[in-house]
Amino acid sequence: MNKLTLAFVILAGLSANALAGDPAAGKPLTVVCAGCHGEDGNSVVPQFPKLAGQNEKYLIKQIYDIRDMRRPVPTMMGLVDNYTDEQIADIAAYYASQVPSPSQAEDKLLALGAGVYRAGVSESGVAACTACHGARGSGNAPAGWPRLAGQHKEYIADQLRKWRTGAENTLEENPNGRTNDGDSRLMRDVAYRMTDNEIDAVANFIAGLY
Repeated sequence: MNKLTLAFVILAGLSANALAGDPAAGKPLTVVCAGCHGEDGNSVVPQFPKLAGQNEKYLIKQIYDIRDMRRPVPTMMGLVDNYTDEQIADIAAYYASQVPSPSQAEDKLLALGAGVYRAGVSESGVAACTACHGARGSGNAPAGWPRLAGQHKEYIADQLRKWRTGAENTLEENPNGRTNDGDSRLMRDVAYRMTDNEIDAVANFIAGLY
């Protein structure tokens, strides 16, 4: 079983145990989230991710990880600490039901970004993003892979750098890194092989997908 297949099995198992959320119940719980992510999940601030239209199972896992200290996000410190699994599922269902707004890619580095996204970088072993996130960036909802299309390019680039930092250090050694891709290390292994130029280029290309 290869690494990608193993990761799919693990995440599919996590997804099977996830609660079914209620968007109507989730909406009032997102009042505290609106200041950063927008009332409908369409953040207008580049450092805060758009949540509208995001795959529900991915959102559930990320909020679990933030609550349970597996993913450090200083701006969310304490905000979800007391949420139950059911409340988190309701929040995720609400955001997943919203319509995502588009972003815009710049012409600069667009060709490089398209190449990295669609074909990877063979010389350094960077896998194509389409394998998990799809040709149009819609992700894979059953597997828990996130939607990327239309996300702020600044946010995508920042997260890729955090994955790269997480590949070099444990969370305890460097709390600025991301390590919550589990034992599969899919995102860490990809980001570790990427240059800053490739990260900025692919983040820009992703912003233009819709």
